[in-house]
Amino acid sequence: MNKINLLIATTNEGKVREIKKLLRGLGLHLESLKSYPHFGKYQETGRTFAENSEGKSLYYSQRYPGLVLAEDSGLEVEALGGKPGVYSARFSGVKANDKKNINKLLNLMTKVPVEKRKARFVCVATLTKGGKVIKSYRGTVSGMISLSPEGDNGFGYDPVFYYPPLKKTFARLKPSEKNRVSHRARAFRKIREFLKHYLKHQANKKARPGKSSDLHKG
Repeated sequence: MNKINLLIATTNEGKVREIKKLLRGLGLHLESLKSYPHFGKYQETGRTFAENSEGKSLYYSQRYPGLVLAEDSGLEVEALGGKPGVYSARFSGVKANDKKNINKLLNLMTKVPVEKRKARFVCVATLTKGGKVIKSYRGTVSGMISLSPEGDNGFGYDPVFYYPPLKKTFARLKPSEKNRVSHRARAFRKIREFLKHYLKHQANKKARPGKSSDLHKG
């Protein structure tokens, strides 16, 4: 049986690696935007993670002949009123990168005491096909902003996101550890469970043509 194609709508290789691991074993043919530069770049203008996730997924689903999975995620810091939020990736300006973003964050929090450095990672993942939303799920994980970067694993703000239950920053966790507790893992576990049923339904449809279903709705 031919595999169903699914486009992971990001050029962030760190995210692609994590998502491929989280969706491993479903029998999907997974691709990323790296293979489709001609699709152009979606301009994120949403005010929430959900708006950006849905907008991005719908944009690429009008260009890609298969399932599209897009996510928007970022860091919300309580002491900064929820910033950087949807601007997490470009927090330090036009030429933002992980190091610059982390430096700006730590500079802004220089005088914030340890007990008030609460933060959370948020991820909203949206599955679409043919310009229509199939499902959308949200995942969050709470932690603290460390006083300095620790660890070399992960990407983004992982070196300064301290996770109390494991007493480590995300950048000190093994990928397998992070993929059990992260915001992305929590959203994608829900996506994975839905896809298992969705793919089973698609296989049954091919075996029994003419039958319809509303599995994709809701």
